[in-house]
Amino acid sequence: MRICPILYCLLFLSLSPKSNGQSKKFRIHTVAFYNFENLFDTINDPNTFDEDWTPKGSQHWTFDKYQKKLTNLARVLSEIGSANNPESPTFIGGCEIENRGVLEDLIQQPNLADKMYGIIHFDSPDKRGIDVALLYRKNFFQPTSYANIPLYVFQGETKPKNETTESTDDIEMVSPKNKRVYTRDQLLVTGFLEGEEIHLIVNHWPSRSGGEQRSSPFREAAGALNRKIIDSLQQINPKAKVITMGDLNDGPYNKSVKIALGAKAKKMEVPPFGIFNPFEDMAKKGMGTIAHRDAWDIFDQIMISETLLQSDYSSYQFWKAGIYNTSYLVQTTGSFKGYPLRHSATEIGFSDHFPVYIYLIKEKK
Repeated sequence: MRICPILYCLLFLSLSPKSNGQSKKFRIHTVAFYNFENLFDTINDPNTFDEDWTPKGSQHWTFDKYQKKLTNLARVLSEIGSANNPESPTFIGGCEIENRGVLEDLIQQPNLADKMYGIIHFDSPDKRGIDVALLYRKNFFQPTSYANIPLYVFQGETKPKNETTESTDDIEMVSPKNKRVYTRDQLLVTGFLEGEEIHLIVNHWPSRSGGEQRSSPFREAAGALNRKIIDSLQQINPKAKVITMGDLNDGPYNKSVKIALGAKAKKMEVPPFGIFNPFEDMAKKGMGTIAHRDAWDIFDQIMISETLLQSDYSSYQFWKAGIYNTSYLVQTTGSFKGYPLRHSATEIGFSDHFPVYIYLIKEKK
């Protein structure tokens, strides 16, 4: 059996300097989320609408292109959060994933192969065949339970007046029988991070297909389901530490996040059992993870329970959050200059989203 070296990173911070003037030392773990944007293999699955992502499909998706996509993603994933933690993330939530097989291929890429990533993934009812998943480093985190929790939303009969339809690849399919909108499940994972129980929820909420206003109730229902999951965890353990992350297809200020989930922008405003969203202030400053018509928004967010905001760093607590928008992820030419570097007819890019991350820290005794 291979014995892995201790990979802790010692972080020097000025949180509460000791009386002798020396800074405290902290263990640090990075939690990341990334929309992998159409991570499909080249094989046609007869049970999903993945025909565009095959060699004969509209994207002319070949094995070489698929391999380049995996190489690109592995580079990004290995570097997220590296400004303060040289180790690759302990947790990576992802979405727009076709199946477990593409994740197996991903974690075997040279940039990730020695990181000992495990995979938690379920096939969701999304008819395009895209799912959410969690990658975790086995030498730091031991999962004890996981479940995919379905979101049931149904198409309404009316369309708001003056609604503008937004362009999106992510078009949910509707059942002709009961008008159910088939979208992604929410993935709940519970386990121990170096002996401390932690819960993680990975999301990809319904898209804005058909327009933001018309589709908003679907995302509000997703936010309510997220809140219900968190409530259930807190009923079992009032001190439960919860991290919820994902591509929400809404900004931090939208109803799904602010009302249905109840996330707060300021730590001091978060009540017991409440949720803190560090990305709302970033959005107010004009930062973004995705751009549309030269307007930036933060659809990709990581939020935490009030129990991760304590000042006692004898156990893991939230430190800070960020958007990983390093230069090689940015389009440098053309009409989309400055946008995330996604696929084009001539180039296999990375994603139309920038990844996001937070740090968890604990004082090293």
